[in-house]
Amino acid sequence: MRDQERPAGGSVADTQRTHWQTTYTEHPRMYGTEPSEAARHAAADFRAAGACTVLELGAGHGRDALFLARAGFAVHAVDFSAAALGQLTAAARESGLADRITTTVHDVRDPLPLPDASVDAVFAHMLLCMALSTQEIRAVVDEIGRVLRPGGLLVYTVRHTGDAHYRAGVSHGDNIYEHGGFAVHFFDADLIHCLAKGWHMHGVQAFEEGELPRRLWRITQARR
Repeated sequence: MRDQERPAGGSVADTQRTHWQTTYTEHPRMYGTEPSEAARHAAADFRAAGACTVLELGAGHGRDALFLARAGFAVHAVDFSAAALGQLTAAARESGLADRITTTVHDVRDPLPLPDASVDAVFAHMLLCMALSTQEIRAVVDEIGRVLRPGGLLVYTVRHTGDAHYRAGVSHGDNIYEHGGFAVHFFDADLIHCLAKGWHMHGVQAFEEGELPRRLWRITQARR
């Protein structure tokens, strides 16, 4: 079946924001309590770099934020779903980690609510590959560079064009495809290299996650 076509634009991301809010409300802690593989790798990298403060973008209900807090980091968790962050706040209290985790409801299409050079590390698991245009993704990475201290690490993961859902479902243009109600911006190598301009690239690792499985890249780069 040919992909359906629908124009890209802010409305896609707005619709996705509502969709995620509803999904988290109806399926509390939908990703479970175990941290992602990406968070385990990020924690090791952050620890080796001497990081103390971590900003997590797209934290959801907090399985990775909680893991990073348990690992000794002070975590500022950001997500555009108030329902998800409410679940994270409750879990942090239950786990005795409330003093190590702060939360902010925020849409990454807007400037980050943090001062310049104020965090040691940034973690974003499948946040940049949501329904964001290429221009919006570049703006988010610029904002990450602004809030990171010199030498600070960014670890992010994205689904890429080798994924089974690439070119499946409804096309919104700009390599954004919606499948099962969730819109994903699939990354190619050119976009990865574009986002690394002005940064020190540490590496790109391929991995898989979930039953499909989703095919992802984990990218580690440092602010110059």
